[in-house]
Amino acid sequence: MEGQPTTTPSQRCGAALRTLLLAGCALVLAWLAPVAVYAQNGAGPQVPVSQPGDPPVNVTDDGKADATGTIPTKNLLEALREGGLLMIPIAFCSFVLCVFVFERAISLRRGRVIPTPFVKRFVEQLEEGQLSREDALERCEQNGSAVAEVFSAAVRKWGRPSVEVEQAIIDAGERTTHNLRRYLRLLNGISTISPLLGLLGTVLGMIRAFNAIATADAMGRPELLATGISQALLTTAAGMTVAIPALIAYLFFTSRVDRLIIDIDRLGQQVVEQIASDGQRAEKKRAAKKAA
Repeated sequence: MEGQPTTTPSQRCGAALRTLLLAGCALVLAWLAPVAVYAQNGAGPQVPVSQPGDPPVNVTDDGKADATGTIPTKNLLEALREGGLLMIPIAFCSFVLCVFVFERAISLRRGRVIPTPFVKRFVEQLEEGQLSREDALERCEQNGSAVAEVFSAAVRKWGRPSVEVEQAIIDAGERTTHNLRRYLRLLNGISTISPLLGLLGTVLGMIRAFNAIATADAMGRPELLATGISQALLTTAAGMTVAIPALIAYLFFTSRVDRLIIDIDRLGQQVVEQIASDGQRAEKKRAAKKAA
């Protein structure tokens, strides 16, 4: 049997489970990376900082310094909590981003969209006149890849003028392009929404800081301003942290889809030359063999 066999439901289920597993691993790594950064920067007990000539600073049994000049530290959960409620949709966007980046990375593999063994064998057999219309259509349906769907649309116009065959390829190519671009708008939407959520958190944090100034006379008490300013900075950083990878993924997968579509169109033109009535090389070869 030529080409790749049609995937069974169990194989598709296994592929979906592998995708979710990879996405879960990526999410865990995405959450552990900031924890490692906080730990490297001294998360846990506060470490006193002293200048030359200053008296030594002791650390009590509970890990707190008994003098000023300590490095304030916090873990990741505390930082997320201080970011406010807007950290929840930003975290959700990061989870969705991880899931669909892995899904697109698997679905847009060249070997899955344009399987080289199937394409090479299919075109060679057409050029040698070894395939009939029924055989070619059966092999395209068995393969089930994106390029096989385009070939199948062309084979259904077998023996027609090249204009009709090319139009069938164009129509099938548009449907294939739509399938290949699936979820790319979602990645673009995440890259747009995430920084806006961070900006909204920044505005709310600054409003909180100014309210502290207005209601508690906080100009001489910076600790009252710290909460609002911290919320503003944390949400901005979180939004940009999600938006930048989302934009990179969107541009990368868009470029990959464009390259795949160009290759499918080029291969489709080779099929047109073999099966169209005004350019049917295979039929001429068959006639030459019979004459010989």
